[in-house]
Amino acid sequence: MRRSTLLAILLGASIAACTPALDWRDVRPEGSAASLQFPCKPQSQTRQAALDGEATTMTLVSCTADGLTFALVHADLGDPARVTPALIAMRKALVTNLGATQSVVKPFVLTGMTPSPEAVRLRASGHTPEGAPIVEEAVLFTRGTRVYQAAVLGARPDAAAVELFFESLRLES
Repeated sequence: MRRSTLLAILLGASIAACTPALDWRDVRPEGSAASLQFPCKPQSQTRQAALDGEATTMTLVSCTADGLTFALVHADLGDPARVTPALIAMRKALVTNLGATQSVVKPFVLTGMTPSPEAVRLRASGHTPEGAPIVEEAVLFTRGTRVYQAAVLGARPDAAAVELFFESLRLES
């Protein structure tokens, strides 16, 4: 067998063996006025939850791939006065649920969002209820009376996957 043919076969076999665990797809979660890429087929669930002391209908769109959970939570609060307190409550809940410390917090800006000092990107390190270490990378932002939290959770979130997920976020015109 010729050397070039053998190299081509070996290269093809190595590429096939390295099939990525993340299969990115464009998703437009119903009722969110947003689109983003998920690395797996997400499931959606809507439920009532207390947000800053008020019952709020929240929708979670999420999937798990390669040991990471990718999620978008969104809710339309209907009242502009509730938006800032809701973003603060969502951030606090994220940290509290992980028993976490915030290691990185910086402002977050997305084209089409409503500017807010509470729109942030953060990284929180904590533990699951079973005690295993977990890291959550998240962005929180708003548009009008709608609040959003996009997040990636896992023991060691892959930086490239996190960036692709967040950079794919778009708000519809």
